Amino acid sequence: MENTPNYIKSLLIANTKKPQGRKVWSIDLETVWIPFFTATNTMGDTSIPSEAIGCPMRLAYDKAGSVRFSANGKPVVRVAKELSDSVRMVRDNFTANLIGYAGDVMTSHSEAYSKELEIASKVGEAIGNHDKAELSKALEAIREAEAEAKANTEANTEANTEAKELELVS
Repeated sequence: MENTPNYIKSLLIANTKKPQGRKVWSIDLETVWIPFFTATNTMGDTSIPSEAIGCPMRLAYDKAGSVRFSANGKPVVRVAKELSDSVRMVRDNFTANLIGYAGDVMTSHSEAYSKELEIASKVGEAIGNHDKAELSKALEAIREAEAEAKANTEANTEANTEAKELELVS
């Protein structure tokens, strides 16, 4: 629709770039968050300390001040608190914007929204029913295979017992 804000439209366009670094809220720290927060600091929108941007990954320490290690013996590394707090704020605001946009559309285009929801529910129900039937078939096949394996095991045990008894008799 022509009334959809550009920032919402841009979220719906595929982007093939896939960064491969440390993720914060499933978004790459090095290629997205650091440049973003550097830009927001530059523009005066945030005041994240330079040390958080310059060294975003930190060793985790326990209460006694010793380096923390995970169960597999690797040192625990955390994102600087100032960065993780800022990401959390962006996430919360993002969520609020999504909810606000959906609410605006529900209010201003209630009939079209209801129709879209009804169509999606009908199609989704058909898919859900198909999946339930396929799951039932798969579970029944597993039960049958387990029962057959158990019967084979019992038959083998019985045959082995009989063979041992025949050896003792002979």
